[in-house]
Amino acid sequence: MNVFTVSLFGHRQIDDIHKLKFELTSIVRDLIKTKTYVSFLIGRNGEFDIYAASVIKNVQGEIGKENNDMSLVVPYIVADIEYYERYYDSIIFPETVYGAHPKSAITLRNRWMVEHSDLVIVYADHNKGGAYAAIKYAEKLNKGVINLCHRDNF
Repeated sequence: MNVFTVSLFGHRQIDDIHKLKFELTSIVRDLIKTKTYVSFLIGRNGEFDIYAASVIKNVQGEIGKENNDMSLVVPYIVADIEYYERYYDSIIFPETVYGAHPKSAITLRNRWMVEHSDLVIVYADHNKGGAYAAIKYAEKLNKGVINLCHRDNF
């Protein structure tokens, strides 16, 4: 099967939630409608991650989940794993983060996500932090990148 993998990264705080909802909903809907199978990879380390997951779930509710899934990619063992197992289609604990210090584990997890993606969707409005590092790493690997903060077509 031809799987198109999309990783999502963003700042811990969102400035324009309405623009994010409109843009991300449109992109997710289009991907699900045009690709054979879409696998969304997402963390849960801030406001963007939580909101993006809810947008994906809403679109899945409208269109269905026959050709898509959403996986939580964790950098370390998390509390309340049972909740996450019910919310996400799967939970991935990349082998590259085993034994890493928690601060470096997030960076290692993010790099793993980019490496395993065809497209990286970010919400980054400044040139620092994990979302910005994901953009730079994706560009280095010639991955597709969409920065929701720099789209003006809504």
